[in-house]
Amino acid sequence: MAKQTITVIKGDGIGPSIIDSAIEILNAAGCDFDYEFVDAGLTALEKTGELLPKETLEVIEKNKITLKGPLTTPVGEGFTSINVTLRKQFGLYANVRPVKSFAGTKARYDDIDIITIRENTQGMYSGLGQVVSEDGNEAEAMSKITRDGAEKIVTFAYELARREGRKKVTAVHKANILKSTSGLFLKVAREVGERYPDIESAEMIVDATCMKLVMTPEEFDVIVTTNLFGDILSDLCAGLVGGLGMAPGANIGENAAIFEAVHGSAPDIAGKNLANPTSVILASIQMLEYLEMGETADRIRNAVADVIKTGDRTTRDLGGSHGTTDFTQAVIDRL
Repeated sequence: MAKQTITVIKGDGIGPSIIDSAIEILNAAGCDFDYEFVDAGLTALEKTGELLPKETLEVIEKNKITLKGPLTTPVGEGFTSINVTLRKQFGLYANVRPVKSFAGTKARYDDIDIITIRENTQGMYSGLGQVVSEDGNEAEAMSKITRDGAEKIVTFAYELARREGRKKVTAVHKANILKSTSGLFLKVAREVGERYPDIESAEMIVDATCMKLVMTPEEFDVIVTTNLFGDILSDLCAGLVGGLGMAPGANIGENAAIFEAVHGSAPDIAGKNLANPTSVILASIQMLEYLEMGETADRIRNAVADVIKTGDRTTRDLGGSHGTTDFTQAVIDRL
């Protein structure tokens, strides 16, 4: 059987150090992967003059599976978001953002286990119709939802729920105001839900969802929603378990998948051996589960959980005083 080759984009800022951490842990867990390293973001811009070089896109397409650190898109300089470009280029329609409580963090809750499934290519982030008037006084953007896009993402959510033994899927919308776009999404979500009688189907307006996530997060299991709402809700959910440093993300399409840390590149602490690598380690666990290597994924997850619970060589954001390399070694010691 041919070895799996993983495309690796180390990214900007703290990206290289946390990606190195994840790869060391994968190797220590016995994963026999080959890695092909390519550049994107500011690192690529400095080397090639492009944020997303053609060679990088070709390697992602060839290997199908990518592990990615945080990338920086220069703000206000006419550059398109690299993450949005990757999602559209490879049809990565499903953004999977799980959050789970880890004992030992400074989180406000200790029993969170929620997965947000966000449609990744349509809605307000599709980039359609973005116009600013010549006098600068008016701006427009278009939101586009298709039946096919809505059906794919809602079906993905129910299939994930069934596969992982989840009990409930909540479709989050704003159909009371956005009657066309959000209305279509909700209509399709109801239709799809009827095909899964074994799973409880719920629906909730997005503003009520935000309130209930803070007040009674135990109401939620799997959330499925459109692009903009999913972007906001998944970060809110990350806040319930200690922040973006504890939250991974997967971008999944028919023929490719990209697994990533969802936090920024934190240039202020880059190169200082201070970063918490948990987000991208958890993303690598998502990658293993995608590759049906569940036993290895569980071993790494249990090792990370024990490091955080015992406070053994944890980083400052987790209440410790150690750095990236010490945290990594603490995980490896448990493998």
